[in-house]
Amino acid sequence: MDIAYISAVSALAGSVVGGLTSGFTTWLSGRSQARAGRLVANLTRRQDLFKDFIVAASKTYTNALVNTAPNIQNIQEVVALWAMVSRMRILCLPRTTASAEKVMRQTMDSFFAPPKTTVELHDLIKGGVGFDPLLEFSEAAREELNALTH
Repeated sequence: MDIAYISAVSALAGSVVGGLTSGFTTWLSGRSQARAGRLVANLTRRQDLFKDFIVAASKTYTNALVNTAPNIQNIQEVVALWAMVSRMRILCLPRTTASAEKVMRQTMDSFFAPPKTTVELHDLIKGGVGFDPLLEFSEAAREELNALTH
């Protein structure tokens, strides 16, 4: 073989390898960016769901503590909580979902317990025992979000 052919083939092979390497690197980079985008979207969706659940559950639980019987507004609030728990079953870890279901049960039980007076509420808050049904849920949600970011 002539030395000119060897040089030409070597140059051509080098260009092909360089092009393939560049293309492969671009593909990997795009794939990594798409994965990061999905992770951020998933994290944001869960954060919003957790925030909405905490706000709605707090309001509904408070209403359950002080009202004598569920009214139509309370029923609508409970239905909204159920919908959020159902979304958690799709998006979240089982521990987080189980904690949310526990909040729902405690809230429903509170509707059928005698209403609390202002003094009783003060004593519950002051004692801190058994007053915060969202404590376990909040911890589970925080652990889940931390697991997604690490």
